[in-house]
Amino acid sequence: MTSRIQRLTPQLVNQIAAGEIIERPASIVKELIENGLDATCQHIDIDIDNGGIQRIRVRDNGHGIDKEDLVLALDRHATSKICDLSDLSQIKTLGFRGEALASISSVARLYLASSTDTSNQGWQVFADHGNKPELSPVFHLQGTTVDVHDLFYNTPARRKFLKKEQTEFSHIETLVKRLSLSHFSIGFTLQHNKRLMYQLDPAHTKIAQEKRITTLCGTAFTEKAIYIDMEALDLRLWGWISLPTFSRNQTDLQYFYVNSRMVKDRLINHAVKQAYHDVLYHDRHPAFILFLDIAPELVDVNAHPAKYEVRFRENRTVYDFVRQCLEKALTNTTPAPVVAELVPLFDRPQANTKEQTASIMEEYITDDSRQQVVLPLPVSPIGIPSPLSTATVAEKPIIHADCVSSIQPTIAITPNPPKQIDQHPTPPLGFALAQLHNIYILAQNAPGLILVDIHAAHERILYERLKQVSENSAVATQVLLIPISLHLSSKEAQILEEYHVLFGQCGFEMEKLGLDTTIVRQIPALLSPIDIQQFIHNVLSDLNKYEGTQRFSEKINELLSSIACRSALRAKRIMTLPEMNQLLRDMEITERSNQCNHGRPTWRQLTLSEIDRLFLRGR
Repeated sequence: MTSRIQRLTPQLVNQIAAGEIIERPASIVKELIENGLDATCQHIDIDIDNGGIQRIRVRDNGHGIDKEDLVLALDRHATSKICDLSDLSQIKTLGFRGEALASISSVARLYLASSTDTSNQGWQVFADHGNKPELSPVFHLQGTTVDVHDLFYNTPARRKFLKKEQTEFSHIETLVKRLSLSHFSIGFTLQHNKRLMYQLDPAHTKIAQEKRITTLCGTAFTEKAIYIDMEALDLRLWGWISLPTFSRNQTDLQYFYVNSRMVKDRLINHAVKQAYHDVLYHDRHPAFILFLDIAPELVDVNAHPAKYEVRFRENRTVYDFVRQCLEKALTNTTPAPVVAELVPLFDRPQANTKEQTASIMEEYITDDSRQQVVLPLPVSPIGIPSPLSTATVAEKPIIHADCVSSIQPTIAITPNPPKQIDQHPTPPLGFALAQLHNIYILAQNAPGLILVDIHAAHERILYERLKQVSENSAVATQVLLIPISLHLSSKEAQILEEYHVLFGQCGFEMEKLGLDTTIVRQIPALLSPIDIQQFIHNVLSDLNKYEGTQRFSEKINELLSSIACRSALRAKRIMTLPEMNQLLRDMEITERSNQCNHGRPTWRQLTLSEIDRLFLRGR
């Protein structure tokens, strides 16, 4: 039997709304902090008892709430942040629905006090289970205080779903961390059970901001992060991203904000993943704190009750902008230039003529000309060896057949370097000294000692060169002896028709035979080893989901990476000093050369001070 339609009570309506907004104590903290931020405060204090189950108190020093509006603030859909429908198209505040206080007061005991000036005279109201709140005067500094007690005391079924105190507080702590990272100019204080957890001063400079990041995210992140700030059209992306050599096995250190609003967006996550796919080790995740500034009318923040999700008017534009900005930043992860004076590599007289150099070389001649010979490098008057100032006893340097790079060892002597130069730009990776177990290059630069993984470094160099050839040349194709028949859904067939020209440019030749059948007669040669049917289905899925695809370039790059890995110099390969120096120079001009194709580091720096500590020098 069906019941008659009836109007729900305001209390029940608020409790239903609370079910969407208030999942746990952290949800309340989020709403109250965002209200303080919207009130243009400079500091927010958060006091938590028993993980927020017993008490949540949030105090801000913003502009406050007028006496006449205090009671109204507890009504559902009462807000000062929007006035009409047109305001929804350009939301500039974090909150705007006017549901938070009404929902909180329906499932907890709520005390609200506020003052709008510096007279210390304020007003307060108390809301409990739908009882009509009454105004009363109170001593209160400018700003607003919201004190919430006994969460879910009147809805015991929901209270049973709360976790242990420490678990609930960890959610609050994570929430405060996310909000304090998005509002550097605001000070935050967090206490739990009267114990101070965080005291963050306002951070108005980049140095102060990075200090806050260190406090919240750890020293390891700030030491391995690079700062970016890029703009295009109406978009700006800025913040900190981790170097590929610093990664995580989970996504716990990823913070993304749109107009200072923390969001979880699959489109953005995919863009970030694409930017890192060429430099990150398998199953690892980058760390980042990124801010996207975009015109409010170009983003819809009213897509989720808790406002964690947003919708962009131009998905593809935002996606490409984020990905390209990060790719550009990661492209520049190469050894940084160093300008300093090197200590002479060997403590012996300078060789300024061919005769002097030859006499030094004679002391290091070995019987087997195929063996590596470590020679003292001729040193200039300022102690800087030339990359060409190296020699070996072999008349023709040996290059194994598996080396496909353009390394061309050079035998030359620099007799008299210019004496008028006081400082010389030292190459970032310095100059080679020797090989260690024929796996690593030992090189000296201004700060100290460089260790280079030969295979990893050469692999990256080859990979980048192969990509350049692939991008600048026509795609090689392969005609299929037996054409492949594709059975497509109506949506896939529609997308294929829309992007037919794109597939043709990539080397595909297809013919439509019916409403749901397409014949593939020709494919790009580099894709011949893979399952073409599954590949095309995946590409069409990407085109539908992301309004574009990177899967083709992904597969191409995966194959190029495999070719580079198989072609790179192998471990135990004996190299001459000119070859080693050429590899160092190639690394310095190769994009993304700080890590190999799989995300492993290609080189490490040991400073003289670090080496001194190993030997307890200066103690």
